[in-house]
Amino acid sequence: MPKRTDIKKILIIGSGPIIISQACEFDYSGTQACKVLKQEGFDVVLVNSNPATIMTDPQLAHSTYIEPISAPIIEKIIALERPDALLPTLGGQTALNTAVELAEKGILKKYKVETIGANIKAIKKGENRQLFKEAMRKIGLDLPKSGEAHNLKEAYEVAEKIGFPVIIRPSFTLGGTGGSVAYNIEEFKELAKHGLESSMVSEVLIEESVVGWKEFELEVMRDLKDNVVIICTIENFDPMGVHTGDSITVAPIQTLTDREYQKMRDAAIACIREIGVETGGSNIQFALNPKTGRMVVIEMNPRVSRSSALASKATGFPIAKIAAKLAVGFTLDEIRNDITRETPACFEPAIDYCVVKIPRFTFEKFSSADPTLTVSMKSVGEAMAIGRTFKEALQKGLRSLEIKKFGLETMLFKGKKEFSADSETMEKLLEKLRIPNAERIFYLGDALRLNMAIEEIHDITKIDLWFLHNLKEIIDLEKEIILSKGNLSKELLLHSKEYGFSDRQIAALTGKKEEDIMLLRQNFDIRPDFKLVDTCAAEFQALTPYYYSTYDR
Repeated sequence: MPKRTDIKKILIIGSGPIIISQACEFDYSGTQACKVLKQEGFDVVLVNSNPATIMTDPQLAHSTYIEPISAPIIEKIIALERPDALLPTLGGQTALNTAVELAEKGILKKYKVETIGANIKAIKKGENRQLFKEAMRKIGLDLPKSGEAHNLKEAYEVAEKIGFPVIIRPSFTLGGTGGSVAYNIEEFKELAKHGLESSMVSEVLIEESVVGWKEFELEVMRDLKDNVVIICTIENFDPMGVHTGDSITVAPIQTLTDREYQKMRDAAIACIREIGVETGGSNIQFALNPKTGRMVVIEMNPRVSRSSALASKATGFPIAKIAAKLAVGFTLDEIRNDITRETPACFEPAIDYCVVKIPRFTFEKFSSADPTLTVSMKSVGEAMAIGRTFKEALQKGLRSLEIKKFGLETMLFKGKKEFSADSETMEKLLEKLRIPNAERIFYLGDALRLNMAIEEIHDITKIDLWFLHNLKEIIDLEKEIILSKGNLSKELLLHSKEYGFSDRQIAALTGKKEEDIMLLRQNFDIRPDFKLVDTCAAEFQALTPYYYSTYDR
């Protein structure tokens, strides 16, 4: 299908202020959309209250309004600019909520503005907890037991039927705002009240707790011909109970069998079709019980999300750019992939590397904040790393956080080469493992340094055994480096680099200087290779200048 000629001017709503849980990923997406729509000959009108963004650069849109993102203000802009269409799916939850409000107040109908990308019905179906639950049941997908409530009385009634613990999820919020886990009636009273206040429509979904289950996310894209592709699969390192924005996440999915993945893939495709997202990307989240294999749908976002930015960089597939093209009439088979310039965008990306995203926290700046990680997002940024293995990418990502950690370093045994713990230290360690926190990944390393059994760590944290075994392999190699006392063979040094150890880490473990390790590595002719990030696992020639470094042989 060719691009639409019946629309000339398109209004894009940005995501507004950059606050915790609403980060600059939406600026990345909106900027892509503005560029591609201008290139396709459309007049672009942008409204975003935040001037400290790339998308509000005057060159990116024909008209840029730095005004509050509210229905009365946007009505004035619509009256002045008279756009033919509104694209609400690229400005996060703020844009989506505003689009719904404009529709409900009759403003879009009054000025004959069409919603493209996802219509208002699809947005409501994806964002309204009860409508979403009914839609998933209609297509035979399993969900956690739940009930909706609009006031505290209704909330109590639902909680009593389900039984504690319960998860409280407000409708029409981003980053899990207002979301929480209540373990008893005393906690529930305050948390349910907060959830109702956080929701734009004073609605919460109260559902059975799936805390401790494995969490997965699929980035899905659909066009007007009903072509649906899975752009990227993402697995959370942390189990359910930690918001995906606060969890280490890994792409592609590592721990599912092919049978489990295919079931999840089919469910994601059925979900986007039933919700009715006509064009563009959506992210769909699943939880899987590792003991029984039961899979449930948690939620879906009928828009570009913060995970879309990660998926775009991880696969080289420009989700927001292609979503904007799909919204104006193109189909996936008509759009050329930017990386190969040969394959169409309906080819599902296949990657031959591992991507790890690690959130960054600044609790030291917020002394009154609770550092416990829950279903409400608290991270202020993230680092992304690419390697040939999870181990390599994890260690690269940890040192990219700029928190004075250069890999999977110790929290308890700084400067020590032998590891033992008294009862007080052990008690602290167990608490740090049991309660999700920003530094838990480092305490996991310390637990393994103390030779704590992987099964025991799994019982405490519910982190999948596959990830824990990979952490153990890093710690085992660390011990081998320490035992070498600086007499590193070529094989050991190369092996260390393949596991993502930095020269600085190796130097600290062996009592040498970083320059000594670098010189030794050069004498052994151990140098990084630079490999292309592409969407086709080298099946086609890649024409992108997007590389990552690795010591993979």
